[in-house]
Amino acid sequence: MLQIGGIVVLFVAVFGGFFMSGGSLGVIIEALPHELMTIGGAAVAALLIGGSVYTLKQMGGDLGKIVSGPKWKHGDYTDLLCLLYLLTKTMKSKGLIALEAHIEKPEDSSIFKRYPRIAKDHFALAFICDTLRMMTMSLEDPHQVEAAMEKQLDKHHHEALIPAATLQTMADGLPALGIVAAVLGVIKTMGAISEPPEILGGMIGSALVGTFLGVFLAYGIVGPIATRLKAIVDEDGQFYHVIQDILVAHLHGNAAQVSVEIGRGSVPTEAQPTFQKLEAALDSIPPDHG
Repeated sequence: MLQIGGIVVLFVAVFGGFFMSGGSLGVIIEALPHELMTIGGAAVAALLIGGSVYTLKQMGGDLGKIVSGPKWKHGDYTDLLCLLYLLTKTMKSKGLIALEAHIEKPEDSSIFKRYPRIAKDHFALAFICDTLRMMTMSLEDPHQVEAAMEKQLDKHHHEALIPAATLQTMADGLPALGIVAAVLGVIKTMGAISEPPEILGGMIGSALVGTFLGVFLAYGIVGPIATRLKAIVDEDGQFYHVIQDILVAHLHGNAAQVSVEIGRGSVPTEAQPTFQKLEAALDSIPPDHG
């Protein structure tokens, strides 16, 4: 909702200021359709030339995040801490055989079923289960496990940032495409140089709409959208770093509750449960009989 309000303020401030200064919106409105077709069409064409089907699908799926915000909310972080508490506690108290039943078939796990939002996230589920599986295969060096997890996180984060980077590239190119549209307008004007000044003035004004539109779209809409999307991806990525911190802390020999407390420190401030709330959430977990 904040983003929609920002776009409304943008249009009111820019066009309202232009109108209040005595400018006529008639020239802009008249030139807008063909200038927008030239600039927008060229931008989409550049996106198709430089992108891939996977990138375009990913971008289409991510645009909804601009308004909805990060995927992981306050309750999801508390659920994650509780989930990892149960898994690490099971590993310590019941041994590797008991843990394998949960990580080999997480869809049937009584632990994972308690937290369906996390279980439905393919990367989170695979990240947790694959790391625990490495531990059951006697890879118990915390530094090796941390390095392996870091590589997975870097790969996932890089791929998740592709739509934001693509949008930022589009934003960087829009002013230049606006100049292309303006130059075409000037060429058209020079072809009518014998027309009276009032006609030439209108044609030049129409041509300059291209420059305005390219800059306006770049710095007023597409650029901020790319920045917003990158911030969301960065924040959501912290969810997976919490997993890393807890499992590495577990490998260092910490008790399950201590490992989870270490992970709590990595939760973004807006979503971070207090020590007391986390303790209450852990105490309220019913015994696992799976």
